[in-house]
Amino acid sequence: MSVTLTGHARPELQKIIEEMVDSGFVGVTLRVHDEHGEWTGSAGLRELGRTEEPPIDGHIRIGSNTKTFTATVVLQLVAEGRIGLDTAVDDYLPEFGLDRRITVRMLLQHTSGVFNFTGEYFEDGTFVPGITATTAGKEWVDDRFHTYRPEELVRLALSKPARFEPGTDWSYANTNYVLARLLIEKVTGRSVAEEMRRLILGPLNLTGTIQPTGETGIPEPHAHAYYRYEEDGQTRTVDVTRHNPSWISSGGDMISTTRDLHTFISALLGGRLLPAELLAEMCTPEAKAGYGLGVFVQEVPGGGTVIMHNGGMAGHAALMYSTPDGSTTLTAALNYVDDAAMSMGVAFQKATQRLVAEVFGGEQAGSARQTG
Repeated sequence: MSVTLTGHARPELQKIIEEMVDSGFVGVTLRVHDEHGEWTGSAGLRELGRTEEPPIDGHIRIGSNTKTFTATVVLQLVAEGRIGLDTAVDDYLPEFGLDRRITVRMLLQHTSGVFNFTGEYFEDGTFVPGITATTAGKEWVDDRFHTYRPEELVRLALSKPARFEPGTDWSYANTNYVLARLLIEKVTGRSVAEEMRRLILGPLNLTGTIQPTGETGIPEPHAHAYYRYEEDGQTRTVDVTRHNPSWISSGGDMISTTRDLHTFISALLGGRLLPAELLAEMCTPEAKAGYGLGVFVQEVPGGGTVIMHNGGMAGHAALMYSTPDGSTTLTAALNYVDDAAMSMGVAFQKATQRLVAEVFGGEQAGSARQTG
């Protein structure tokens, strides 16, 4: 057990993260900022077969939390007058022949209807696979150092039927955010990593945050990520901490720390990155899933709201929650053994519900359900 206190003891939080490890996670680190100060804690293991706990300020692949960063860059470019939020994406990226009804806003809000290149789950339980890397199991492990170009991912998605007419429904699709990346690069003439540094990482001094492209490594210190699959009747568990995240691209490729995630979300919601009117647009949810522009907006029974995004990819996961004014935040890093069946999904959902209820319940903003 590792605990760092600045303000007050939170044994109930330590108990929750220890129970998360008991439920199957390899390791958990948690950071909470509220009116009492800062609290950090860790539980479990940094690496299977060893005894060290996960590092409090360790690097983690943050998965779909990348979308919040990417959406913020797009909105900053809207503020600069370089992108129109309700302009057809086809005006910027004509090479893909996109439906002219799809706007930049629809990309950020997942209302474009484009096929999700990592595969589509339908309400009747059917699954339509996407790229080979995400099909499952040994295929992903064997393919984990392959480089995918963003254009390749988009073209694969566009070769499949659209899920619905643009603007008529909501469905989470990584393709939207790869298109957003290409949009950023087209209008600026610079890589998304350069724009991320110019607009967010540099101004906020996020020294532990990286926007990779095809780089396979992750800076030290870090906890280890694992993937499990079946082969010849045997279960094999592989360390997949090092892999090429180009298979997910800007749908989830960034690396960060719980400290940097706290700094980012508190600065964003505190009005330091976007003009007030664009921040309000970002935090205005559509009706079906409560998704704004790159964030979930969760209203909870008893009153209160949290602005959040979570993300998981191949044995690493990150949580990012905040009150709407950025004054209270919860950020966490998890390492675990992933598999094609996403067998940690239920434990992940239950644990995040408990954490958020503990931090944002009562006299604070209220709790929220976990949404991946």
